[in-house]
Amino acid sequence: MNWRVKGIVQGLLSAVPGGTALNDTLQTTFGGLRDFEANVDDKIVNDWAVLVSHIRHLGVGVAGGDYVEVGTGWFPTLPFCYSLAGAASCKTFDIIPHLNENLTFRMFDRLREHLQLISDLAGRSFAEVASDYEKLKQCRTIGELLRMARVQYIAPGDATRTALPDCSVDCLYSNSVLEHVPSAAISQIMMESHRILKSGGLSVHSANCGDHYAYFDSGISSINYLRYSERKWKLWNNSLLYQNRLRPQDFAEILEQSGLRLILYKFTPKPQLLRQLKTMAIAPEFGRYSHEQLASTSVDLVGQKA
Repeated sequence: MNWRVKGIVQGLLSAVPGGTALNDTLQTTFGGLRDFEANVDDKIVNDWAVLVSHIRHLGVGVAGGDYVEVGTGWFPTLPFCYSLAGAASCKTFDIIPHLNENLTFRMFDRLREHLQLISDLAGRSFAEVASDYEKLKQCRTIGELLRMARVQYIAPGDATRTALPDCSVDCLYSNSVLEHVPSAAISQIMMESHRILKSGGLSVHSANCGDHYAYFDSGISSINYLRYSERKWKLWNNSLLYQNRLRPQDFAEILEQSGLRLILYKFTPKPQLLRQLKTMAIAPEFGRYSHEQLASTSVDLVGQKA
């Protein structure tokens, strides 16, 4: 599908009653969820495992912690991974209640294939992880499943104002979410994480800062959206697939401005995109960034509360 057509269609869906639900159906039928099991595998192996590796690298254990997730989506894969890893609790916030019962149970079935990985990363015995999984397997409703897993789903929920007590959370995290959030709201999320984190608590984030339309249109690259001024970009940017176009350094600066100490900051420029930038005309808004910043389509960062 041509990316401009997709942007216009989603823009129209965002403006009509029931458009969000229809968009969800299209995503599960024709979009990125067509190969559902592969999608779940990717979330566990390439997302959750990376976030946990960052936490463990910083000397923080997983078991026994209280977690907050920003952005649940259709099925809460990461909260269930943390649950099986021994977390005390995980509260997951989403602006729009997308949670799908059928997809959640399908995700949980697929988790069985990754119990050894969860065991290894959590430092729990495989027998403990497998035992917890079999207990959860007995649940018949999504409410029972969430409750037994110590996962609280809060939607509509505002991660900028969680209403959680001060200094009550060990780790707040997001995965492929912040690139869809306006910069002012990201700043509020970071300040809220500073408020609710315990001393030494972590704010852990992985953002996909590449053009998401490139997943649907093979004719464009993952930095295509850097060609357009903000005025032109508004023609295709929409609330169903909002993209803020922030670069890695922007996320890091916002985190530090909240009072958190940046203790991990990773991004990798892609060689093919660096070559493309030599001949690519970019919008004036991006003239202040280095090519390394522009050619990086993902960033991992961790802030710590003093």
